[in-house]
Amino acid sequence: MLVLVFFCVLGQAGLRAQSVNDSVTVSLLTCSPGGEVYELYGHTAVLVSVPGAVRTDSVVFNYGVFDETQPNFIWRFMMGETDYMVQAMPYFFFREEYERRGSEIICQQINLSQEEALTLFAMLQEECFRNNGVYRYNFLTNNCTSKSNDIVQAALEACGSRIRYKEQDKKTYRQSLHEYTQDSPWAQLGDDILLGANTDTLLDDHAMRFLPYHLKAYFDAASICDSMGTARPLVQQTVTLLAKRDVVREKGFPLSPVVCALIFLGIMLLLFALEYWTKHMMWGLDILLMPSVGAAGLLITFMFLFSEHPTLGSNWQIWVFNPLPLLCMPWVVLCAFKHKRCAYHYVYAAILTLFLIAAPWIPQTFSSVTVVLALALLVRPLSYIFNFSRLKPRRVKPRKKK
Repeated sequence: MLVLVFFCVLGQAGLRAQSVNDSVTVSLLTCSPGGEVYELYGHTAVLVSVPGAVRTDSVVFNYGVFDETQPNFIWRFMMGETDYMVQAMPYFFFREEYERRGSEIICQQINLSQEEALTLFAMLQEECFRNNGVYRYNFLTNNCTSKSNDIVQAALEACGSRIRYKEQDKKTYRQSLHEYTQDSPWAQLGDDILLGANTDTLLDDHAMRFLPYHLKAYFDAASICDSMGTARPLVQQTVTLLAKRDVVREKGFPLSPVVCALIFLGIMLLLFALEYWTKHMMWGLDILLMPSVGAAGLLITFMFLFSEHPTLGSNWQIWVFNPLPLLCMPWVVLCAFKHKRCAYHYVYAAILTLFLIAAPWIPQTFSSVTVVLALALLVRPLSYIFNFSRLKPRRVKPRKKK
């Protein structure tokens, strides 16, 4: 990285030494989504170049660089303590990566004066040197797109100008993310289960610019207002540097989350009917089901309580996915084996029932999968409650007298 930053410093020195007829241009690069989960939302970077110069004079400042070999990377990502880097690299390296993905690269040349362009270039280089370019990443509020937007704004303000954005239709974080995950239902389900109520409030214009194509649309409609009150379009021209192409993707799981949830609900109803018909509780199922549900709930509860991600601490789905089944599983199985009533079934049924009744009024958008899963999980305690009085007591063989 330091070599590339050094390359940028030399590039600036060379640029300043060129004739006044040559001009530094700064552009916003918008890259279309790829096939991997971490590529679903696209990417944004800043390009600094000299028209007509050799390609090595085009430098991309990329805020989306991370080191997955860092100690406890996955853990830190879950806890919202992930550090990303801004890294300078030659444009052709950057292009090669997105060409392999089959992504398009759209270039919006920003309509800057030479003073503004050089100021922005200097600020980008300073970003690379400050703390080795490391910054605390947040998926929604401090990512490659928002960082690119903020530094362009800061450079213009340093030169006495400002960006005047045109208002656009407001959306929530969840609605915006759904635009990118509509063809990846399992990734969308993961977002919907982990993200809480804070992702369902309408965003202001600044927050709306957290996704690449959102920022591109805002730039297209924006203008620069200088200190004299003169306005000019923010984007001077837009060109496609790399065309999108179809890439063969690996086929994912054939069934959608909704179908899987409905199958699970059907199985729970079938077991309810079998237990009603046979008058025997299949408590062996609880040995498998309750730890699985409880483990998922333990993860969500832990992130709800301790993660620094701003949207995870407002997740009402903790009513459905919580550690209670995992903690109570031995008690439930023991009571079923001894043919005794268990208060857990009444408590858990009450929790799920209250959630399903209150869901339309809770200020959080729930996936249909969550509702179906809540219904399926509710069937299990209801089976114990309704069938208990009809159960056949466990037969105990009498001991033989010696």
